[in-house]
Amino acid sequence: MNTLFARTLRRLREEKGLSQKQLGQKLFVNHSTVARWENSSRLPDAMMILRLAKCFGVDVNNLFNLAAQSEKSPNVIIVDDSKIILSDCLSVLGEVIPNATITGFVWPMEAIEYAKKNRVALAVLDIELGTASGLDLCKTLLEINSRTNIVFLTAYADYSLDAWKTEASGFMLKPLTADDVREQLKKLRYPFYIGGADE
Repeated sequence: MNTLFARTLRRLREEKGLSQKQLGQKLFVNHSTVARWENSSRLPDAMMILRLAKCFGVDVNNLFNLAAQSEKSPNVIIVDDSKIILSDCLSVLGEVIPNATITGFVWPMEAIEYAKKNRVALAVLDIELGTASGLDLCKTLLEINSRTNIVFLTAYADYSLDAWKTEASGFMLKPLTADDVREQLKKLRYPFYIGGADE
């Protein structure tokens, strides 16, 4: 639970002289949603954090960092049936998210077992996994933890339409680049602390 974000949100709201209901009206959410943010039972997604920053006139990066403080070392997984691609992707992810625990999997079932034992913040999934489907794996991972960010990775742009029918945060084409990852991190449904040189 992230009490630091909750306390900051409440302070910013009170400084503006807004009730939870009034803030909810400005953000187009129910006041009970605001209440959950302020009692640490729920965090707003990336789009809502952008709205909050605009509403309060504060730096959005500060709010993102506060929202992420509850998980300083997030678990990130990547699933691809090519060991060469998997190795390259692990290197790129490690560069962009230096504080994360990054684990690669060739077999979807191994990724599922890992997700059952560890809270996964981000899952990068190939869509074609031999006889398995990354789209099906996405569904399973979200059943395990609905707050897992899913980003699909494929060599085929044609799959993008199928990917967007899921609850994924994004879609990237192979070969994976650091810039692609940085762009996707800005669009996550549930942002997390990524670390880096500016800490």
